[in-house]
Amino acid sequence: MIIYLAGVPGYLDELSKDIDYNYNRLNSFYHVAKWEVNVISRFKNYLLDSGAFTFMTSKKDDNINWENYVIKYANFVKKHNIKYFFELDIDSIVGLKEVERLRVILERITERQCIPVWHKNRGLDYWKQMCKDYNYISIGGIVTQEIKRTEYDVFTPLLKIARQNNTKVHGLGFTNLKGMNKYPFYSVDSTSWIYGNMSGTIFIFNGKTFDKIKKNNSRLKTRMALEHNFKEWVKFSKYAEQNL
Repeated sequence: MIIYLAGVPGYLDELSKDIDYNYNRLNSFYHVAKWEVNVISRFKNYLLDSGAFTFMTSKKDDNINWENYVIKYANFVKKHNIKYFFELDIDSIVGLKEVERLRVILERITERQCIPVWHKNRGLDYWKQMCKDYNYISIGGIVTQEIKRTEYDVFTPLLKIARQNNTKVHGLGFTNLKGMNKYPFYSVDSTSWIYGNMSGTIFIFNGKTFDKIKKNNSRLKTRMALEHNFKEWVKFSKYAEQNL
């Protein structure tokens, strides 16, 4: 299983250089920093999210021209030769038909397939068709609890259908450690290493999983803890590629 580390702050650029960018990186088009634009090709694997939802929530004007946005996104992908990138999965905002129209524009400009994002309301038949049409797809709605923890077993039949079609599946924001062992996603992404620091948690990779040490927030040195947790998650991601 490939684990992408998401949300790496820009000031960790020097840390990245120390490990020669040898980790899997997921970032949002909305948040790509200037330093990262020049080093995208150096990461072990790189995934780009459209950032459409973040863009929308940052604007007071509801009349967003999504076609202009997707054109800018697509041109960025093409310019920097990004292999893996997600569609604008804004079904709840513009409806599925418009998402599909924007997907066509995205793929026409980039001249390659994007990674479509399945949401529960698209239904099982839509999932089956995605598996037939695409080599790499994803499941959304995990972080927002559109798919609740009690519903995670739905992953089993979905992943089985994908395997039957030789389709890779990415679990967006799926960082449940027990779930990683139970559900064989091809890849997932995580910001847990950041939130561990925010909650005063130090991660220690023990060779298979994490031991967690809770610290008093007032005594936790933010920069040092963040760098430590980042490095421990890099260790875990390397383990996961070979063993999960």
